Amino acid sequence: MPNQRYLLSILVVFMTFCAAKAQTLELGLSGGGAGYIGDLNQDKLLKITGMNLGGYVKLNLDPYWALGLHYNYGKVRANDATSDNAQFRDRNLNFKTALNEVSAQVDFNLFNYFAGGGTKSFTPYIFTGIGGVFFSPKAKYTNDPTLEDKYYNLRFYKTEGQTEVYKNYAITVPYGVGVKLRMKENWGLFSQVGYRTVFTDYLDDVSARYPSPAVWPQDGDLNTRKRLSNPSDVAPYGTPGLQRGDFRKRDTYMFVGIGISYTFVSQKCYTF
Repeated sequence: MPNQRYLLSILVVFMTFCAAKAQTLELGLSGGGAGYIGDLNQDKLLKITGMNLGGYVKLNLDPYWALGLHYNYGKVRANDATSDNAQFRDRNLNFKTALNEVSAQVDFNLFNYFAGGGTKSFTPYIFTGIGGVFFSPKAKYTNDPTLEDKYYNLRFYKTEGQTEVYKNYAITVPYGVGVKLRMKENWGLFSQVGYRTVFTDYLDDVSARYPSPAVWPQDGDLNTRKRLSNPSDVAPYGTPGLQRGDFRKRDTYMFVGIGISYTFVSQKCYTF
């Protein structure tokens, strides 16, 4: 009996090892555009305002399911001064920020597919996951597109009268759709569009209401704080208590692009 248990244990370990080897490792790189939906862009879901670059390492569990670790870098911006909405132009806010995102994602292929195997050479797919993003919104003091001006890090100016500086990182939930195409041997091409719901409303530094100037320190930065909080010269913008943006509590950003992948197909287990 001890010997049988010993042999059974070896067999279980060996089968587990074979199952792990049957999985395939995939590496990918992508590039394209980035967009933002929030208080300065409330309804244009596919508006591209910057670039993005990304990479991932992925484990294909079978032709349908895959788990991946992803990194994406992007840039987004918005400027009320160039908006086609007259109220936005009167409000006159602006911002830009870089996005550094790390996420774990799960893919589901609709067809039996992966580069290096599977019965199909093409498949649509969907994905979702969870991750984190670092951001740092900045704005021009003078929001005139014809003038040059330096950018200010908005977090530290507490433009809505916050008692504390808000965090420059947040949980993000990615989700989206794409298509994959197997090329020669283990190479593949893919294209996707993915949105990220961010658990913060300060991606653009706009969330609550215009503050009373009395909440800010009466120091040399007071006039800068006032102007960054309210760059409008139109009444009633800037009135304490008036909403600066919309009433949604989370901002969103998106990445769209194309990429290339390479899949390392593991050798088969030995057979007896």
